[in-house]
Amino acid sequence: MLYLLGKHLSLQLDKIFKLAQLISEHNNELALLETNNTGKTLFDSSKIEIPLVAEIFRYFAGFATKITGTSQSSFSALKITLRQPVGVCGLIVPWNFPLLMAAWKIAPALACGNTIVLKPDEKTPLTALKLLDLSNEAGIPDGVFNIITGTGNVAGEALVKHPLVKKISFTGSTTTGKHVMRNASETLKRITLELGGKSPNIIFADADLKAALRGALSGIFYNKGEVCAAGSRLFVEQSIYEIVVDELKNAAEKYVLGDPKEKSTRMGPLISKEQQTCVLNYIERGLAEGAKLVCGGKKANVNHGKGFFVEPTIFASVDNEMTIAKEEIFGPVLSVIPFQDPADALLKANASEYGLAAGIWTKDIKKALKLTHQIEAGTVWVNAYNLYDAALPFGGFKNSGIGRDLGFCALEQYTENKSVWIDLQ
Repeated sequence: MLYLLGKHLSLQLDKIFKLAQLISEHNNELALLETNNTGKTLFDSSKIEIPLVAEIFRYFAGFATKITGTSQSSFSALKITLRQPVGVCGLIVPWNFPLLMAAWKIAPALACGNTIVLKPDEKTPLTALKLLDLSNEAGIPDGVFNIITGTGNVAGEALVKHPLVKKISFTGSTTTGKHVMRNASETLKRITLELGGKSPNIIFADADLKAALRGALSGIFYNKGEVCAAGSRLFVEQSIYEIVVDELKNAAEKYVLGDPKEKSTRMGPLISKEQQTCVLNYIERGLAEGAKLVCGGKKANVNHGKGFFVEPTIFASVDNEMTIAKEEIFGPVLSVIPFQDPADALLKANASEYGLAAGIWTKDIKKALKLTHQIEAGTVWVNAYNLYDAALPFGGFKNSGIGRDLGFCALEQYTENKSVWIDLQ
């Protein structure tokens, strides 16, 4: 169950580095598989996501020989702590970023010396299976990296309940995460949950408006809005509210929807008919509750009727208590909500069961720093949105999860801390 031990550490470091190299070498193949998996554009797969996957493996490979404990000594005793692998880790990843989310979990688990069982979503297994092939080519020992495919309520549930699995790392919806947590409690497994979000993106009147508009658009329309950290609640200071809404409308209406493998395409289809129906139902709910539809709101008739497309959709005159402002839609639907001052923005931003991410757009650094301390979110971007780094932890407050992926914090999720007392008297 544990394989990165003693003299083998540097050897396995080399193998994880080799896997990173192979991912880079197979960038185009993996990107095409991921686009076929999910409907995301080939540009996003090849230029953004697969390179980041390789970088994550490179980052965590370096930790394989650097996971250390502490020591304290006195005349009477030597006291040390050891970091040891947890054991078998069950890793359950969603369909919106299949390979990227897998890398977030696989890389630190292997670096810490664990064996893994990965369960990709049943809709998007292609890149996970290719990654397993590459891990074999890199020399990762047989039985260290394993994959089970199947539905969550069968394969996923069996993995969570298995007594020999010592750790579960799950990314998905909050509802499913709570179910996973209940099942994992039967065997007292370690657990990390990265769950849903309804992230606030706040634009102040003193912001660089051009940059803020770009950030607002990418915050909600990247990957068709199928992003847990999507900036789906856009809070705009009242004095610039109408200007922002008009500019967003003009930009959204220029988005090119179509075949995600075409260079001109800005937005591909949603993952499934079920998800398309879910998003359209939320749009109808927004209209019924009195939100003003600025643009979009319908199925997009593109690609000769093939694919589950939804137009980039923007709502104005949204109240923070409306369903579209409270529930995670997981689609290209933006709610634009006015605010009066920083206190009002903070109150509205935190009025959510979720706390995954947030954005702040302002030239006033004091205001930005004050808000970063007060906003209830695991990640806060200032004058940016949707940026990630392998070294920076990611996870949520409140109903957005428990624990962190990425960064040094992730290593703590995949190790046990053992205290050793050596009596010297």
